Amino acid sequence: MFDNELAAKFGKRFANASMVIRQSPLPLPIQELVSLRASQINGCGFCTDMHTKDATAAGETSVRLNLVAAWREATVFTEAERAALALAEEGTRLADAHTGVSDETWAQVRKHYDEDQVVALVSLVALINAANRMNVIVRTPAGSYEPGMFDSLTN
Repeated sequence: MFDNELAAKFGKRFANASMVIRQSPLPLPIQELVSLRASQINGCGFCTDMHTKDATAAGETSVRLNLVAAWREATVFTEAERAALALAEEGTRLADAHTGVSDETWAQVRKHYDEDQVVALVSLVALINAANRMNVIVRTPAGSYEPGMFDSLTN
């Protein structure tokens, strides 16, 4: 599906947008946890595979990765990580709540992250949801991702 000129142009720009977030002051472990949680919610096998492997490559533990789906009941996440995971869930499940992100979640995000980190976090939630939707729509299979395999797409 994505083996044509238009897809290549879009993919490169999408990867570049991802690099802006990757190079932001938002800690990489937070980025991976947020991407993983949104991907789980959206049922995107490819992105779940990617972000699990990228998080592992970055040093994340299997215990924490295994508990992302149950982060509310887990004791292994910091308050800042919990705020980011709550934003990821509420920002992903917009149709489930007419109010979108709750005031409580927004206040927690603002408490734990500076302005640039908040911008990166909101942008990440939007971008991972777009990636999830594209991969689910075209049925991209999971399991073949290797960390760094898309690095050549960025400038």
